[in-house]
Amino acid sequence: MTQRNTETALPYELKRVGVLMNADPTDPLEAEGVLNPATAWGPDGELYLFPRMVAAGNVSRIGRARVVIEDGVPVGVERQGVVLSPDEGFERGAHNAGVEDPRITFIPDLGVHVMTYVAYGPLGPRPALAVSTDTVSWRRLGPLHFTYQSHLSTDLNFFPNKDLVFFPEIVPGPDGRPSFAMLHRPMWDLDWLRPGEGAPAPAGVADGRPSIWIAYVDAEAARRDLSALTSLRHSAPVAAPEMPFETAKIGAGPPPLRVPEGWLLIHHGVTGPVARGFELSHGAVYRAGGMLLDPDDPARVLARSQEPWLSPEIREETVGTLGNVVFPTAIERIAGTVHVFYGMADSAIGVAALERTAD
Repeated sequence: MTQRNTETALPYELKRVGVLMNADPTDPLEAEGVLNPATAWGPDGELYLFPRMVAAGNVSRIGRARVVIEDGVPVGVERQGVVLSPDEGFERGAHNAGVEDPRITFIPDLGVHVMTYVAYGPLGPRPALAVSTDTVSWRRLGPLHFTYQSHLSTDLNFFPNKDLVFFPEIVPGPDGRPSFAMLHRPMWDLDWLRPGEGAPAPAGVADGRPSIWIAYVDAEAARRDLSALTSLRHSAPVAAPEMPFETAKIGAGPPPLRVPEGWLLIHHGVTGPVARGFELSHGAVYRAGGMLLDPDDPARVLARSQEPWLSPEIREETVGTLGNVVFPTAIERIAGTVHVFYGMADSAIGVAALERTAD
């Protein structure tokens, strides 16, 4: 984990725009809320939202809805059904099921939208991947696999993993090869799954709190066969909790955005208690901040926000299935303005504008 000049101020801020989507009380698939969406532009030139839809019993599906835009501002949605349900065995357990928290990155070099999502299966939250060329039909590539790295002295595939998102462009890999990079957030606690196992962090990882990691896919291999996107190599830590609004854990948000200074990553930071296993972190507070990653080495943090850019304030953010949550997951440029889409209290979906504060 290499960091430099992280005290440098980032010239960006988030300004709340409004609530984009609330759960439909007449739809049983949304009984427990809509939240944490992905976004993608369709071949028809329309912007589509892919919300996590939560039915009774905490069973999640991924929906699709056209974003209604007025004067360059997202103001609502038109629902168009479900694109992914927990139908595969790795997405279901004996008493749980879900496909959750999608992030979508369009990768022009491959000509596809790449959706990372969390499959809630028999062993808890596991990372998985699906791809699409039209944003309507999604083809599962399956669970992700992290190549064994002897210097870590553990198998990253043992651990639950969340907050997965691909960069939109090829970046230099640590081996010098052109690569596609993905951020992820492994969680070392295994005690909730198998009492007595504890939290065996990899060798060399002194801070066991959930942190942002990076992993790479050889670009040429992915061009030959998209299934190569599920095989990640050279996994390494990028950023651990550091600022006061991140004392419990951090995780990546939307796909990193290329800005003049490098890669801008909007992320969430959490304070308060951290739940184990399938439990919700009641009492925790989720806020949004940002960090700048080196364009020549995206595992290197150049700067990060010392204060949150967005904190739970309005009712939709403070009251819900899990109160006091703003959880950014998607980012799009609309009519010259960058908009960030985020989950609100695990119950609704909001929008904020990303603005530059200084040159």
